[in-house]
Amino acid sequence: MRETGGDQVEEAVAGCVAALRPAVARNWAEVRAGGLDWSCHETAVHVADDLVAYAANLAGRARDAYVPFELRLDDGTDNSGLLHVVETTGALLAATVRTTTRGVRAFHPYPFRTADRAGFAAMGIAEVLLHTHDMATGLGLPYRPSDELADSVLALLFPHVQPGPTPWATLLWATGRGELPGRAPVTGWRWHNNLVIAADRLDLVGIRPAEARDLRLGGDGGFEWAEGGPYEGTRDAAGFLLKAYEGGTHRPEFGVFALVRREDGRAVGGLGFHSAPDEDGRVEVGYDLTESARGQGYATEALRALADWALPRPDVSSLFATIEPANTPSQAVVTRAGFTKVSEDEEGLAYELRAPR
Repeated sequence: MRETGGDQVEEAVAGCVAALRPAVARNWAEVRAGGLDWSCHETAVHVADDLVAYAANLAGRARDAYVPFELRLDDGTDNSGLLHVVETTGALLAATVRTTTRGVRAFHPYPFRTADRAGFAAMGIAEVLLHTHDMATGLGLPYRPSDELADSVLALLFPHVQPGPTPWATLLWATGRGELPGRAPVTGWRWHNNLVIAADRLDLVGIRPAEARDLRLGGDGGFEWAEGGPYEGTRDAAGFLLKAYEGGTHRPEFGVFALVRREDGRAVGGLGFHSAPDEDGRVEVGYDLTESARGQGYATEALRALADWALPRPDVSSLFATIEPANTPSQAVVTRAGFTKVSEDEEGLAYELRAPR
């Protein structure tokens, strides 16, 4: 899988500079940037500030807040110099993304207070694409980034947004900058980086639509897998996630997780929800492991961690799992995780774990 990274950050920045350079002789401080309250000058400084802040957080492994500094231009910096600052801060983010290993996460507030290298790359790209649109609109310049860049931002940061007729039009609508037929205007939005739940030996890493698409097509989803992985059940679950995303019903926090072994960074299986909770707060879970990882307690550990995350939520009343009668190892997993058998027929056994209300 080709992960969104430094090359895409540089592509976005190059497109920004090329679009805005024809207007460097104008006074950007006197031109409003599209529908923003900022001028084009303020917006360009904001882009550069975000790019270097993302690079700093990722490089510095920030845990609870942004690294405490702010970009300031030298007095007298003209628009050409400002574009050079945007290029430079973009290069810093691209280099940081390239040199950061996959499992590293650093602080970003939305929505789960961390992001990985792909998330920081996508946020940097989004800032560049969207604010170049704002500035180009204010300056009366043409601008349209590639659909590949817009699609990567949507699949990484907007997993809750149903794809539209074109990625760029959908991204503009999703950020309150455009209209889509049949959809209400967007008045508020946030990034949506993927959820990671820590277990004892594993990290449950939320699979994003871009990764689910690659898994469903036979790829690795960007993960390094233990021998024999990914297992068929994980690919099937990725397909269900992708179908929900394309249908506009995907809730990312109730998606699918890769079980990544912390000691070596390898994925050993998949676990997740079949859908969001129903009207009674019940939600079904499923899981699988590569054959080489079975018999070591990973599935039980992961299921307990998932339950510990889900059951305190007000929209979850219980987790349940349906298991084939002959699958005694899986029955043992749910039993060790605290589930109890609530029904049995020829099609399967139903187990449930209720929230302690």
